[in-house]
Amino acid sequence: MRSRKGVTVRSSERSAGGARKRRGRRLAGVARGLLLLAACLQFGCATVGREFPVERVGEIRIGETTQEQVYEVFGSPWRVGLEDGLRTWTYGRYRYRLFGEARTEDLVIRFDDQGLVTSYTFNTTEHGE
Repeated sequence: MRSRKGVTVRSSERSAGGARKRRGRRLAGVARGLLLLAACLQFGCATVGREFPVERVGEIRIGETTQEQVYEVFGSPWRVGLEDGLRTWTYGRYRYRLFGEARTEDLVIRFDDQGLVTSYTFNTTEHGE
């Protein structure tokens, strides 16, 4: 037994109170996890990349359109890289849903050493585009 401010507390009572606090914290953590899961199920989507003007892809001309013109129309690329020694710029937006179909759009543009478009690839899950 231990005395605190005139109150005698048995060690069994102290450990029971601590166990209740730990259980309460555990339940609070579980509740937060369930709320997060419910939010994911309700909204259930994730987006990667950024929007770009899909309707302007047809304006790209191989051997004519410059890197500067692409930047003016589409803005800063989401990713940059190299493919077969050619500089590539990628514009992409990928929307995934827990329920329902994903919607993706990506544009990969390849430039030569002079900064002219040598080729490009555009893909989308929207069949009407």
